[in-house]
Amino acid sequence: MIRLLFPELNEERRKELVKVVKKKGEESKIAIRAIRRDVNEQIKKEEKDKLLTEDDRKSLDDKVQKLTDDLIKEIDNILAAKEKEILAV
Repeated sequence: MIRLLFPELNEERRKELVKVVKKKGEESKIAIRAIRRDVNEQIKKEEKDKLLTEDDRKSLDDKVQKLTDDLIKEIDNILAAKEKEILAV
């Protein structure tokens, strides 16, 4: 049997963990925005190749933006909950 003892987190360590969580959250947001950019480029390319109409492109752009906004909002909610959890004594 192996026993591992972890000391209680002090306030300084908790703040460091919150910074790490926020950094990971920002990296996730950046990744989502990069995916949005790639999808929008693909949509524009298909419109240029006459595979989509302008109305279809606008509709798809709106859907992609709404999905992006929803995902970023979800990340913000998760970050807030995690920060609260970490800072709870």
